[in-house]
Amino acid sequence: MDSINSRIAEELGVRPQQVEAAVALLDEGSTVPFIARYRKEVTGSLDDTQLRNLEERLRYLRELDERRTSILASIEEQGKLTPELAREIKLADTKTRLEDLYLPYKQKRRTKGQIALEAGLGELPTACSTTRN
Repeated sequence: MDSINSRIAEELGVRPQQVEAAVALLDEGSTVPFIARYRKEVTGSLDDTQLRNLEERLRYLRELDERRTSILASIEEQGKLTPELAREIKLADTKTRLEDLYLPYKQKRRTKGQIALEAGLGELPTACSTTRN
């Protein structure tokens, strides 16, 4: 969490304490207009625009971290996670880059036919055509 807060502070050009206070208020359920109007003393006078940018960036970075965690778990489960790949995934700074790294390891959807074959039911019968004389 500290890395997200410090990253946002650096990107927005504000103090880490301001970001920390704003994130705490947002996590408690406060809205951006409420924080901008009534909690200026807590956030160090962050304005409405800064708070909106902070909120958007916070949401994006949290989603990125969640996705990173699930991708690492998925590849680890497949037994294909190498130290180099893990490092690349941890350093990915956008969702697009993260998904590009995951693409070769992404599980494909299974069809009903594939499930039947895996269950040992053999090939599915094909429709028979009857001829009339």
